[in-house]
Amino acid sequence: MAHETGVAYAEGTPCWIDVQLPDVEAGKRFYGALFGWTFEVAPGDGARELWALHHDTPVAALAPKPDGRLPTVWTLYFATPDATTLSARIHAAGGRIVIPPTPLADLGVTALATDPEGAVFRLWQPGTHPGFGRRHEPGTFAWAELYARDTRAANSFYAHLFHEALFGPDARPDFGRAALTEVFPAEMPPHFLVHFQTVDCEAALGTVSRLGGRVQVPPFDTSYGHVAVVTDNQGASFALLQPRDVAETREEWEGEGAGSGSEGV
Repeated sequence: MAHETGVAYAEGTPCWIDVQLPDVEAGKRFYGALFGWTFEVAPGDGARELWALHHDTPVAALAPKPDGRLPTVWTLYFATPDATTLSARIHAAGGRIVIPPTPLADLGVTALATDPEGAVFRLWQPGTHPGFGRRHEPGTFAWAELYARDTRAANSFYAHLFHEALFGPDARPDFGRAALTEVFPAEMPPHFLVHFQTVDCEAALGTVSRLGGRVQVPPFDTSYGHVAVVTDNQGASFALLQPRDVAETREEWEGEGAGSGSEGV
């Protein structure tokens, strides 16, 4: 996909990702070598958070963990024009607001939330920072998969929150859902798994291993492409996606709208 700086993302569209790491410098080395990212200090952050750049355009953020007890994890952000209103809707639908809407200088407003099963995500109400400058190309965000225990409940919750993003006339969903146990052990909590696009999944796995990461789930086929789940050299999980030419994800949400999981979608 083309350069998207300045794009306004519709509510319910994945628009940004960040990773909380014990060692940001080690993260720079790992992701720089894997995806070809370069880095700069995020605006107004006092040299704590770094923006990852792909062709000089922001595609993700690396941040130091404020507390060592917190998980080392990639977090997905959903766009919204009004984080306060969407937070209230999340609460009314059975989700939880962990951190209420909080301004980040003039960059935007964020909130931390969970769905009814506890899967964590953030909201992003843009200010000067709209979100991804690039996506859907090698080395950038390509997809997010919600792994849920109750896919029927997940369908209801997210369809209620983000109906236009999933079912509107111009919808091209960037996230799907599947039963947790299709890929992960039963004890794994429900979660969103961020996927990065690659042109060669097998070659990328070799690079991950060489850099000190590990393969959690070997490559498997889904309706949206060839996927492997890995961790970086500090334990943050993510997926590598070698996409199909066409992924009819909107039809899959519609086909499973009140039913069970989506076979890896």
